[in-house]
Amino acid sequence: MIARPLDLASRLRPPPHGSGALHYVNVGLLGLFFSLFGSRFVLAPGLGVDFQLPQLPGAQAGAAQTTDVISVLRSGQIFTSDQGLVDLVQLRLWLKARAEHDKHPTLLIRASSGVTLSELVEIEGAAHEAGFGVLLGAEEPGPVRSVLEPK
Repeated sequence: MIARPLDLASRLRPPPHGSGALHYVNVGLLGLFFSLFGSRFVLAPGLGVDFQLPQLPGAQAGAAQTTDVISVLRSGQIFTSDQGLVDLVQLRLWLKARAEHDKHPTLLIRASSGVTLSELVEIEGAAHEAGFGVLLGAEEPGPVRSVLEPK
């Protein structure tokens, strides 16, 4: 070996002993941290930057205050305001549970412009069965104005 002629092996420090447990403690603390303070929305898919509401003249005139909001993507994913990603069966249960909290529950469906009518009708039917009034989200066509901008 190359180190033997210069006797370099005798001048090296021995490897440290007993530091292997520290790595397991670090991994355990990280796991505890993420389980206590983690959010199910951190790694869950969210609304992408390409989410666009359909444009409809008079959309702002028909605006009303709602009690609950869901977002539907063209891929069929449904996001609730507090539970995140749900399927249609879970959405029905969520709607029934939310309808019990309010006297006159109203649901705003923010459907991306690529969502099919059959999906919207199915979601709206589930909301009506649970006792919700339903509003479909839309944007006013033209340039987007800021809320703070004077008329």
